[in-house]
Amino acid sequence: MTIYQKLSLIQREFKSKKSRYNSFGKYNFRSAEDILEALKPYNEKYKVYFVVHEQFQESNLTVPVIETRAQIHDTESEAFISATAIVGVDLNQKGMQTPQQFGSASSYGKKYALGNLLLIDDTADSDATNTHGTSTTTMTSAQLKQAQDYWKKWLSEALIRRLKKLSYIC
Repeated sequence: MTIYQKLSLIQREFKSKKSRYNSFGKYNFRSAEDILEALKPYNEKYKVYFVVHEQFQESNLTVPVIETRAQIHDTESEAFISATAIVGVDLNQKGMQTPQQFGSASSYGKKYALGNLLLIDDTADSDATNTHGTSTTTMTSAQLKQAQDYWKKWLSEALIRRLKKLSYIC
């Protein structure tokens, strides 16, 4: 069997329970650890193994970015298949210290890289649709323009801050 055939079978058979509960949003969800644990039986069955790599990405954005790559490797050949997820680290997240902010983004990236590799569809997940108690409203044209103007200003200010930092380095 090729690595593609093995992955196709795993994607079809794979199930990972939503064993975690978010008491704030009142929904069940699966974590990266849940997915990795559920994958273990497939290692021996299909002679594969899974690896997750993370890399901090240099970015022109003011938000740090982590690229996470999930891979399936075939033990019977040198073949492997990768899927990637890119997440930003919210350094303004209240109630968390910097290591927790990076850890949260790391877990999120792992979950979605594995989800991309295994075709886990979370669109019906409460995690994907939860509004955390906020209501959704439609923006007027004026509100949309105001939001766009805000982002343009924020991005240009962020670029200026970045250029200033770079001029100190040079």
